[in-house]
Amino acid sequence: MREIIFDTETTGLDPKTGDRMVEIGCVEMIDRVETGRTYHAYYNPERDMPAAAEAVHGLSISFLETKPKFAETADELLEFLGEAPLVAHNAGFDFGFLNAELTRIGREPIAMDRMVDTVAIARKRHPGAKLSLDALCTRYGIDRSHRVKHGALLDAELLAQVYVELNGGRQIGLELAADAAGGADGAQPDESSKSWTVAASKKPRREPRPHAASAEELQRHSQFIAGIEKAIWAR
Repeated sequence: MREIIFDTETTGLDPKTGDRMVEIGCVEMIDRVETGRTYHAYYNPERDMPAAAEAVHGLSISFLETKPKFAETADELLEFLGEAPLVAHNAGFDFGFLNAELTRIGREPIAMDRMVDTVAIARKRHPGAKLSLDALCTRYGIDRSHRVKHGALLDAELLAQVYVELNGGRQIGLELAADAAGGADGAQPDESSKSWTVAASKKPRREPRPHAASAEELQRHSQFIAGIEKAIWAR
């Protein structure tokens, strides 16, 4: 199954009051394994950048005003997203900004039934615990030492690792993860779907071996048992 893990950076907390999305980062996963495909973009918000927001992500208006407007690259983003489920941390926030940008340029908003919220998953799995991305990285031993400020693509990459752990880790269902040489049972990558398909085994079929004791073996066993002195089963 194809899924997109994504994160956004914005000028504030509420698109209804004029705040805009200024960055988006997306990571493609198939069957909970990162494919290496990503999408990342900065956007000119066509407004100022509040100091509080800049302190979080470090994106100044002088940097962003040289970037394209959302409308100019929206098709590229939508093509990358496709019809896949979209996974985000506190997903209602990111969906709100993404759909506000789409609505602003007259495009259909993304259906909310595609939304997967890792905060909701974490709350069920770890009730009462801290649920921030940093806290979950610490819980699962995910290295975030290079995360000085929030960044959409970096946060999406960290969230992809957290998402796997929230769903049981790399060996979900006790299935061995495929390695670089191929998957379990001779699985090889299918270039058309980028997923794993199982190749037929080339080993010759081995007939089942008889495992019942022979009459001679049973007789020798009985003789051995009879020769045991003071056996506890004979009391």
